[in-house]
Amino acid sequence: MPDAGVADLAESIAAGERRALARGISLVEDEGPGFEELLDALHGRLGAARRIGITGPPGAGKSTLTAALVRHHVEEGLTVGVIAVDPTSPFTGGALLGDRIRMTELATEPGVFIRSMASRGSVGGLATATREAADLMDAAGYDRVLLETLGVGQSELDIAASADTTAVVLVPESGDGIQAMKAGLMEVADLFVVNKADRPGADRLESEIRVMMAIRGGNALEAIRSHHGARIDRPADTEDAGEWAKPVLQTVASDGRGVEELAAALDRHFEWLNGTGRLERRRADRRLRRARDALLRLAGGDVSRVWQNAPSQLSDRLRSNELSPYAAARELYESWRIALRPGG
Repeated sequence: MPDAGVADLAESIAAGERRALARGISLVEDEGPGFEELLDALHGRLGAARRIGITGPPGAGKSTLTAALVRHHVEEGLTVGVIAVDPTSPFTGGALLGDRIRMTELATEPGVFIRSMASRGSVGGLATATREAADLMDAAGYDRVLLETLGVGQSELDIAASADTTAVVLVPESGDGIQAMKAGLMEVADLFVVNKADRPGADRLESEIRVMMAIRGGNALEAIRSHHGARIDRPADTEDAGEWAKPVLQTVASDGRGVEELAAALDRHFEWLNGTGRLERRRADRRLRRARDALLRLAGGDVSRVWQNAPSQLSDRLRSNELSPYAAARELYESWRIALRPGG
């Protein structure tokens, strides 16, 4: 059972108190005393929020698009939580806060909560505590939780395991046509957004994405243009034979063009997930992964203690090269296993 302080904090978060939510996220991010008890206490309140991932390479306009989507949801009367993962400051270890600065106007909206989070060396596009922070926003009653990744390209695959729907954002220039052809992005995306579509090359990039999806689906001719420039058969932006056909949308996030269509596509995908039973499967997989991560975190604490208490003789043997690192690790591991046995 959580202690009184954690229980009070959980109750305040469940009541939608913004300051309590901020404190809870900080507690989880710092892995402070009682953070797992807090998450456990709020677990029964999860599931109401739709989690939307916004990912893609640097410079694609993810933050501008996220802000435009937040404005759209607010106009719909929805509440929105945003987690924007920023590079870690080399001086403080905290987030550089670029995304929060770009969303300053939105942060004053009563139904919007924005949190920047430092990547802290994560190579998966998300901070270590991003998923837990999203849980707290869900428990606090937000209708939508937007997860904007760091923007590090092909390593951003964590988002697929953290969101219900993932939008991959690309721009016409900077080699994004080649980027779109990589297997990772094709697999992560539930839909594609060609942002800054007022720039030359937007139509070409859209066609390249469609061709690559058709090739991967074994239907290359569906997306090929004739010599007159007309597409023979544009792939539908709806599910086909039980499968979701990933839509490719064009937006100009800086002035809101295409954002309404993007929101509608996100709604269609959620309805498809719900109707096919895949939403619950995705969320069940997320719970399994979260349990595994929690176990690894607990085991990591034990490993740290084992290492800190390693006999000085073992360190001396390593330093003098009498013992390989692998043999030392096995020796420490076996000692740890013996200590865990009853009476050990």
